[in-house]
Amino acid sequence: MNTYIGKQAPEFHAEAYHTDAIQKIDLKSYKGKWVVLLFYPADFTFICPTELGEFADHYDEFTKINTEVLAVSTDTAFVHKAWHDNSETIKKIKFPMIADPTRKICIDYGTLIEEEGLSLRCTVIIDPDGNIKSYDIHDNSIGRSVHEVLRRLQAAQFVAENPGQVCPASWKPGGKTLKPGLDLVGKI
Repeated sequence: MNTYIGKQAPEFHAEAYHTDAIQKIDLKSYKGKWVVLLFYPADFTFICPTELGEFADHYDEFTKINTEVLAVSTDTAFVHKAWHDNSETIKKIKFPMIADPTRKICIDYGTLIEEEGLSLRCTVIIDPDGNIKSYDIHDNSIGRSVHEVLRRLQAAQFVAENPGQVCPASWKPGGKTLKPGLDLVGKI
């Protein structure tokens, strides 16, 4: 298996449904911000609205820490709009919903299920320089937790801001960190 950690995130240019319009979007326009990419299988499904709705409910927490959330599926931007227009949960979404009908973004990020033409459920955290810091992919029958994604993002941000320190298991902001070769570091 190929690892994406520490490498530059693959650039993309695509259409997205965002702020009640279909717009052009590209990854490079988010340089200087953290990015959370949420790959999901398809609109009008069962687990996907529970996840995207949860991310919509916590979107302000992400924006407060210089992070943009981008959702990606193989649906077209018109299908994203139709889902938005027909679902109270999806109407809450303030972040871009990227269309990948050519499957290029999914291929570049290693999420495509070729025989289905759909994406696996994958979360990618990208730093402000465009480097992948976290990559989590799993079966489509398992929904993700916004709280765990937010925790991993906060840990990645802490490590970036505090060279030489690392975050132990279940670390949360304000918790003790480690300096390799030393004991726990006090609360920061």
